[in-house]
Amino acid sequence: MPGALQVLCVGLSHRTASVEVRERFAVRDAEVPDVTASLLATPGIAEAVIVSTCNRVEFYVATADPCGAAVAILALLQKRLQKQLQADLERHPCSFAAFAAEKSPFYQPEGAEAIGHLFRVASGLDSMVIGETEILGQLKKAYAAAAAGGATARYLNKLFQQAFRVAKELRTTTGISRGAVSVGSAAVDLAEKTLGPLEGRHVMILGAGETSELTARALRSRGVSSVFVSNRSFHRAAALAREMGGTAIHFDEWERRFDDIDILISSTAAPHAVVTLPKLATAMRNRTARPLFVIDLAVPRDVEPAVTTLDGVHLYDIDSLQAIARGGMETRRREIGLCDARIERHVADFAHWLETGAASKKIA
Repeated sequence: MPGALQVLCVGLSHRTASVEVRERFAVRDAEVPDVTASLLATPGIAEAVIVSTCNRVEFYVATADPCGAAVAILALLQKRLQKQLQADLERHPCSFAAFAAEKSPFYQPEGAEAIGHLFRVASGLDSMVIGETEILGQLKKAYAAAAAGGATARYLNKLFQQAFRVAKELRTTTGISRGAVSVGSAAVDLAEKTLGPLEGRHVMILGAGETSELTARALRSRGVSSVFVSNRSFHRAAALAREMGGTAIHFDEWERRFDDIDILISSTAAPHAVVTLPKLATAMRNRTARPLFVIDLAVPRDVEPAVTTLDGVHLYDIDSLQAIARGGMETRRREIGLCDARIERHVADFAHWLETGAASKKIA
């Protein structure tokens, strides 16, 4: 293709659309080949990559006619929406006109603006949680699918490969991905600092709430070997244990398993403390000098603060974890300016290559 091709992105994200809107336009993995083929059948569109996650749906194309390509992509989205509405008109009484109005959730950056947008997305700067790295894996998956299907060539191959390099550079040379920014990540970081590597460690969830579940999953991702779940409703405990590959325990038996655990996550709806100093003192006497890391996510608190007087007990409540998470987020926010400056340089280099078509020119 001649050097006249430009990069265009048409999409919507958590910044511009609610989850109810985003899910209407999501492209399932099984649909990607057909939707990509429809894009490539559009005159002027030479290459295409579709990125569809829970927080964004974006279409990246290399095109000789950005305006015409944007119209074609929006028409494709309209057709997909109308098909949904015809299938369930009463439950979803809306039309594409609402999305094409003044407050349309769609953005259409092109040229250098589209390049910069992709670099920011890949680096986690456009994410709900600044600096998160999950989006980079999702972009790599989307690009790999497009490349395997023959939907990319000289321009988008170079663009996405450069986006991955930029993301790696920013992660390794700035603080944009450092520090805990959620209760779960703060708990995991503190557990590692307290206990060392988490491989082979055992976790108990006391009260199967959403936050405790997310925290346990974060610990599981770091290599803990087993999870015990205890809840007043044994049915709920059993269901969560199945999801996590763990073991359900009746609520009146959880104290008997203390010898087996290294980390306790407590988040019951009890109006008073369920993990008291006497109970924990008895349990700690039966342990062989192993520390116990306790995460109390309940309000009111499940764990008596006095348990910290016991040797080997490390207790963190939700306020302390949230404070750590806020500090981590502020650290990341302070890095945004530095990241943006570096991205601008990379955008300028890529835009120059794109304009000249100098495929042999090395991009820094």
